[in-house]
Amino acid sequence: MLSVKSLSTEYPGERGQAIRAAQDVSFEVPDGKLFTLLGPSGCGKTTTLRSIAGLERPKSGEIAVRGRLVYSSAQGIFVAPNRRDFGMVFQSYAIWPHMNVFQNAAFPLEVRGGKLSRKEIAAKVMGVLRAVALDDLADRAATKLSGGQQQRLALARALVMEPQLLLLDEPLSNLDAKLRERMRFELKRIQRELGLTTVYVTHDQTEALTLSDRIAVVDRGRILQVGPPAEIYLRPQSEFVARFVGSTNILYGKAVDAASQPVLRIEVGLERPLGCIAPAGIGSNGDAAVSVRPEAIDIELSAEGKQPLGNLNELRGEIAATTFMGVNLRYDVRVADRTLCVITPPRRVFSIGDRVMLRFPHESAVAVPPQRGQ
Repeated sequence: MLSVKSLSTEYPGERGQAIRAAQDVSFEVPDGKLFTLLGPSGCGKTTTLRSIAGLERPKSGEIAVRGRLVYSSAQGIFVAPNRRDFGMVFQSYAIWPHMNVFQNAAFPLEVRGGKLSRKEIAAKVMGVLRAVALDDLADRAATKLSGGQQQRLALARALVMEPQLLLLDEPLSNLDAKLRERMRFELKRIQRELGLTTVYVTHDQTEALTLSDRIAVVDRGRILQVGPPAEIYLRPQSEFVARFVGSTNILYGKAVDAASQPVLRIEVGLERPLGCIAPAGIGSNGDAAVSVRPEAIDIELSAEGKQPLGNLNELRGEIAATTFMGVNLRYDVRVADRTLCVITPPRRVFSIGDRVMLRFPHESAVAVPPQRGQ
């Protein structure tokens, strides 16, 4: 198991000021699981990964793998990167162009030295090439590989050392959209089959939700929320997490009843308060931001005089814009003085100007603390 405790890393800025890249970062990754650090560019996720790898020296904290400390500020421990037995795949694959596929994968074993014979090296290399489906291309020049094949070769080169921990820094970002989608499933298959304990860094929400056993959402050097993908997506604990992971509608208001009730009601300036759940513990009469995912909203033509249903939020609006997205339709619906996004399958098409009713269950509306400045 990987254990990161109270890790803080900083570096000098252009004017000599301290830039805090990681601030009091703590998390654990059980053996065989894939853990993702998800956040925007510059949030500190890559610095955290490089600190785990030993490529950055943190200011404070502790890093241990299976009980073995590789860094501890309190005990003065810093194990060199080449002695940590970790594998790492970077955004740029750094494939040796003058070598073929087999030679690239064998390179780490050959430079490490030791008692492995050429036959043993060949067996190990062909084993990892089979795992990444490159064994038929062992003799091919590295320059003749596609982007996806190069990505798998970089992964094979990391795996051949049989690392205790695999570190992946945006490894799919250089691939086109269709290949990236395919490689997500390939990467997850390899990780599960080999039981690799993995830390994955990305800014791509779909990648994180698809690959991960658990996700840590990072912003400005701090972890804001850790949990399984479904929990992060459906039960965000802050407005930042709700906005960053997928798309959402945000409505600002105030709680109007006690937070101890199963359903908290938030007054957002519409016909009636919205029924919500509040995993972040919004207090009675407290400010709140209500997050509602576009795909959680049902839409139908408005029927005047129809009685509202008690277990649903209902909002009347007018279609302001439509966008065909292939597998989905997006509607921008004007509700009072604001516009909500609704995403549905393209089974029924509404027109601009149609009066519609929007419905979504209380469980699909999540009340979280609003970001500062709102």
